[in-house]
Amino acid sequence: METLLFPLLILLLFIPIFLSGRKQRRQMQETQRLQAALEVGDVVTTTSGLRGTIVDSSYEDTIDLEIADGVVTTWLRAAVRDKVDTTPDDASELTGDDAIAPAPAEPTRPSLEKNTDATPTGGAAGNGTSTNGTAGSTDDDAQTGGTPGSRN
Repeated sequence: METLLFPLLILLLFIPIFLSGRKQRRQMQETQRLQAALEVGDVVTTTSGLRGTIVDSSYEDTIDLEIADGVVTTWLRAAVRDKVDTTPDDASELTGDDAIAPAPAEPTRPSLEKNTDATPTGGAAGNGTSTNGTAGSTDDDAQTGGTPGSRN
């Protein structure tokens, strides 16, 4: 019984390793096929996250990507991670007015500037007294520990 347990345990440990190796090999072959089939006009993403349009793919090991208007850079084919699908998913459903959707309104962010209104900000009643009851000082003065108007 003990002689069967050890080979069975070894077999159970190597099956996941073997299967993951096959999966990795298949992904590598698919990536190499994609890199070999790149054509002018394809929009691609590099392994570093750069997106560009292929303007020259005539070399065996390199491609030229246009990353902005008039800016062309040379990359190794091996640096291409994937090809970007530039057709919209709902292209068949779009009509003339539906083709351009309005941009969503950007939410307004709270201002980080100090309140410059004429209304006082200190005290519960808004009469210029701080919460500790000192007349004529504001909460800022009470927090800094200084006299009214001083800043540390």
